[in-house]
Amino acid sequence: MQDVNVETIGEDVLLFEALRTTRAIRRLKPDPVPMALIRKVCEAGTFAPSGGNRQPWFFIAVTDQERRAFVAERYRTAFESYIAPALDAAKSPDFPEDKRKNIAAARHLAEHMHEVPVQLFVAGWTRRGHEQSQALFPCIQNILLACRGVGLGASLTTVHRTFGREIDAYLGLPERIPTAALIPIGWPVGRYGRPKRKAVDDCLFTDRFSGKAFDRE
Repeated sequence: MQDVNVETIGEDVLLFEALRTTRAIRRLKPDPVPMALIRKVCEAGTFAPSGGNRQPWFFIAVTDQERRAFVAERYRTAFESYIAPALDAAKSPDFPEDKRKNIAAARHLAEHMHEVPVQLFVAGWTRRGHEQSQALFPCIQNILLACRGVGLGASLTTVHRTFGREIDAYLGLPERIPTAALIPIGWPVGRYGRPKRKAVDDCLFTDRFSGKAFDRE
């Protein structure tokens, strides 16, 4: 994939195809990713809406091996604590198989974070002491969709925020520009496809919410 035509790659992917097939891909090859593609997906992020068109986002693409290892070490420590309750629940024979697969993929990412070719951090300056998540997360979704379009594997995680201040400082970010998310990016081991989702009719209501929605898990 070294001879990628950045100008055209992903441009022919239909919107609804991308929306329906953009799933979290956590198994990534260690092969390098052209920085021109990272620039392209970040540019897609900049077309997200933001209040007052303030565009608070910044992107830090970590590619240096030593710096990736620094992030990965802290990510693994935070992940082990985060995933512990799920691992306990998974000991039950009744634990859903699809959730077991999700846990396995998440553990794989944590164990191989140091090999992920691009650790993309999305940060944003705070306003009145608050993070502008209403802008940053649409931006992040645009990046994930753009990764789908150009054939890169990606997923959204905030686990690193357990060590957020330390990592932010390591990235050179001032306290008023904290990271909101980490997007590990690389060439996928698997492929994109429709993820399992509940039917929209189970969560769409007209005029008034129905409490019957709580009758199911």
